[in-house]
Order: sequence, then C-alpha cells, then structure tokens
Amino acid sequence: MSLVLRTDRGGCATLTINRPDKLNALNVEVFVELDAHVAAIASETETVGLVILRGAGRCFSAGHDLSDIAAGEKLPQPFYQSKVIERLAGLPQPLISAVHGHCYTGALELALAGDIVFAAEGARMADTHAKWALTPVWGMSQRLPRRVGTYRARELMFTCRTVGGREAAEIGLADICVPDAEFDARLEALADQILANSWFSHRANKRLLTDTDGMDVSQGLAHEIFRGQGRGPDMADRIAGFQNKTVKQQA
Repeated sequence: MSLVLRTDRGGCATLTINRPDKLNALNVEVFVELDAHVAAIASETETVGLVILRGAGRCFSAGHDLSDIAAGEKLPQPFYQSKVIERLAGLPQPLISAVHGHCYTGALELALAGDIVFAAEGARMADTHAKWALTPVWGMSQRLPRRVGTYRARELMFTCRTVGGREAAEIGLADICVPDAEFDARLEALADQILANSWFSHRANKRLLTDTDGMDVSQGLAHEIFRGQGRGPDMADRIAGFQNKTVKQQA
C-alpha cells in the first residue's frame, strides 16, 4: 500500500498521507515516499501549477510516529525528515497544506511548510514537543514564529495547548478556515482560483518572497528590481484575452 498517494486534476497535484488506520502518523517510510513525489513534482512545472498536501481519513496527521521514535528510527541520511520538509517547502509551485482533524507537533511542522495553510474549523493543531522532552528539528522553531510572532510561538510551545481551526486563523497559524462540511469544496475552489492565474508569476513570486525573507527593505527592493524574473511567456496572451473580453462587453 502506498503511504503517500498522488492525484492530479487540472494542473493541481494532491499528495495525501495514507495511513488512516494510524491517524496518518509520520514514519520514515512516509517521508521516503513523500520525498520521491516532491522530487518528481519539482521538475514538472509545465504540467503542475499547484500542490496540495493533506491527510486521508479522519485527520491531516497525528504527528511523528512515537513508536518509531521509541524503536529507534533508521534514517536514509542524518536529519532526513527535516531535509524532506525543506525540499517540500522549496517546491517552485505554490503549496497548500490542507488541515482537518489532528495536526500535532511533527505534523504541524510538515503543514507549516505550506505557502497557504487551509484549515477546517474542526482542525486541532498543537506543538507538543515539550510533553515528550523533545526539541524541534523539523522546523518548528523557525516557521512557527514567522507565522504567529515570536511571543505567541513561545506561548504555544511552552503550554503545548491545542488550537482549533478558527483560532488558528485568528492568530495567523492558518490563513483560511472553513466549516468542516465545506472543506473539500472550498479547497477545490481555492485551487481553481490559484491555477487560473499565471503559473510563471506564482513560481517567480514564491522565489522572490523566499529569497528576500530576512532582508531589510532596501535590500529586498533591490533584489526585486534586479533579480526578479520580469515578464512571463503568457503575459501577451493574458493581456490580449482581457482586451478582447473588454471589447466584446462594450460592443
């Protein structure tokens, strides 16, 4: 059985963590399969314009498989999971993390790799490293404060409290929160809205945002002007299409 499923629709590649009987707990085998999918998608920019990461069944993921930790994981290379998450975050295409149900600790670190965190109201997110006498190595200490601010991140990390989908959106842990019953339909609508825009611009804008993160304003502006990718190959067609539509409306 594949532990990470890939489905494609209209330029959107959806990767689904597929251990529903284990609440999609993250073991080494999940990361190996995820890594292979990420490597393939990164080279498919002409056919894949958006990636969605989600979980099968009742939740996104309950987190790092504690039984794997207790047994002593055999990793393909040191810090393997953190490297896979970094490669996922570094995909040239926009990435949506679609979170429903549980999303704890390692799973939250995985979800935070997304450019957009799309949450159901019933989502339950928490960083529980401190419950288990662990410290993050998959990105929590860096990505969480960049989303919610350093002092909110400290509160969440120190208390290990669970945040629902609505609160997650209020504090910036999630970007969008929708009712559970509308989760799939609203996720599909969001994907279609993104895919309708220029895939060239999406890749270029993501690169700009990533490359200038941490720069001061003057450095960032110089980077945008001198190292941005400029006009895309679809610009002329898009402008012509808009002009033709305007002419038809006026006729």
